[in-house]
Amino acid sequence: MLLDLGNGALGALQKHASVESIDAVLLSHLHPDHCIDMTSMYVVRKHNPQGHLPQIPVYGPNGTADRLARAYDLPTTPGMTREFNFTNWTSGVFEIGPFRVETALMAHPVPCFAMRVSAAGKSLVYSGDTGPTQALVDLARGADLALFEASFLDGDNPPDLHLSAREAADHAQRAGVGQVVLTHLVPWNDRSLTREQALFDGPLDLAESGQVWNL
Repeated sequence: MLLDLGNGALGALQKHASVESIDAVLLSHLHPDHCIDMTSMYVVRKHNPQGHLPQIPVYGPNGTADRLARAYDLPTTPGMTREFNFTNWTSGVFEIGPFRVETALMAHPVPCFAMRVSAAGKSLVYSGDTGPTQALVDLARGADLALFEASFLDGDNPPDLHLSAREAADHAQRAGVGQVVLTHLVPWNDRSLTREQALFDGPLDLAESGQVWNL
């Protein structure tokens, strides 16, 4: 199961799993850096040498099916609905295969849902994109792993857009999570400053491609 599939993600995925092995995709929101490689996933499933692959579930905000069809210049009917079975997120709880997925609406210019994924007594929370919000703290309460975005450093940052490293760590601290991985890191920020400003009383890492965490 994938959580978001932004630009470049499909290539990186294949270092760890085949595209054909993916059973479900969960999209936090419809900005291209979180969903645009769904167009490549569509090609793999539609034109696979093994034949047209079975439909898999895709969860996302209202309008996901039409957004992805437009991204590939497809008519919205049928769009990608022969390859993907689209379900619209709401704030609530979903059972997806062996996983319990709880969602909450974040603070972002477009509808964006953080996700808490639980199985076998373990849980992780992925923030998607968000500005500061109590909803993220509530969703992450007691989670084993928090994947929290930290696009900003300290400063006069735009409201309801992204978290700073300090804010991400503070949200994790208030939620009492076990460990933190800061994600959505931008190349023009100094990683040492990001780490310095992320004050958290526990293990904290900065995301890098190919990292693996075992819960």
